[in-house]
Order: sequence, then C-alpha cells, then structure tokens
Amino acid sequence: MKRGKIDNLKEAVCEANLELVRHGLVIHSWGNVSGRDPETGLVVIKPSGVSYSKMKPADMVVLDTDGNIVEGKLKPSTDTPTHLLLYKAWPGIGGVVHTHSTYATSWAQAGKGIPPFGTTHADAFYGEIPCTRSLKKNEIETDYETNTGHVILETLAQTDPLMMPSVLVAGHGPFSWGKDAAEAVYNAVTLEEVARMAFFTVLLGKKEPISRNLLDKHFLRKHGKNSYYGQK
Repeated sequence: MKRGKIDNLKEAVCEANLELVRHGLVIHSWGNVSGRDPETGLVVIKPSGVSYSKMKPADMVVLDTDGNIVEGKLKPSTDTPTHLLLYKAWPGIGGVVHTHSTYATSWAQAGKGIPPFGTTHADAFYGEIPCTRSLKKNEIETDYETNTGHVILETLAQTDPLMMPSVLVAGHGPFSWGKDAAEAVYNAVTLEEVARMAFFTVLLGKKEPISRNLLDKHFLRKHGKNSYYGQK
C-alpha cells in the first residue's frame, strides 16, 4: 500500500471518528471507527482510550488482517478483534463503527431488536434491527471481543450485511458498517435516530410494525435492483 494511500485512509478514518462526536453519538473516548483498504486488506482504526478532542490522523493505527500492527505508536481500540472478524466475514464492507449512543444502546441493554415501525426505518434497514443473544460466561472470559464478532455473525447469518447495516449486541451496544468508514458512520447516525423514534413510538402504545408491502416499497425503491430514489 503506497504511502499516500495509507495517509488518505488514516485521514478518512480519523474524520469518521470525529463525525461521531459531531453527531452526538459518543462522549469521552467511547466508541470507534475503522476503515479497510479493499486492495491490501489493511485496516486503520482509532487508538484505544484516546480522547476525540486530542485525536489526529497520525494517531490512527494500521493493522493487517491478523491484527498485527503495521504502522502506529499507539495501541489499537480494544474492539479491534470484533472489527477484524466482520471484515473477514463480509468482504463487501469497508468500514465498521461501534458506539454507545443513548437510544440504540438502550434497546441493546433491554435485549430487544428495533421493529420497523415506520418508513423512516424502512428507508435504511430491511426489517427489524436485530439484537444478539447474550454472550455466555466462557465467551466473556475468553476472547471476549472476538466472541462479540461471532455473536454478530451468528445473528446475521442469513442476512446481507448491506441490507441490514447495523446490529445491537445484547447488554453492550450498537455496531454499524458500510462500504467505507463514512458510510458506516452515516448508518450509525441513522440507527440512533431510528432507535429514538422507536422508543417514543413504543411509549405511545404502538406494538405492530408496518406492513411488509410498505417495508418492501421503501427499502427497495432506495436500495433494490430497480431502485429509483435520488438522482441517477
């Protein structure tokens, strides 16, 4: 991977991490964004425990697919094994985000998926945003972050990750992904807004999701093979 390309990816990933702050999805040093170079498979990720207010592109950590540090003086995010496992399983994604955003994390802590109550949800997520099962004692005590990735993959085993670009990890929080780091952040922002709307929808007494016909119409007109949303 050429020097300029590494630097560009580090800048993009740093900017994506800072976008989490701008959108109010993280505080302190919580959360992380990574990006992957599709040619080399190298992954750039936020360093562990570094405040967003002090973070700069040079702080980003470059890793190979096995998690070995290729470049960087700081330790990578503790969630790195989760990110790497998702990249290995899903070659079509190029960015992963983890946050502890308020509403999405509240659903995760409740151990509940987010039903598609309206078309706002359906514009971005093709069905209920699932919540994983809780990790077992041995999964927590040994290789916790890797097992977090495994439980995500288990939950979405029959799902195209680009049609369901977010998941809730029970008792933990949300993970989102996309074709690159910027799109992954976009999906994380959308997830939080959808989670907020769903929270208030439940408070108002709504229990049933929208019809399958309406879900299909809104998702597929934007993301389907014959989509017609936006400018072509």
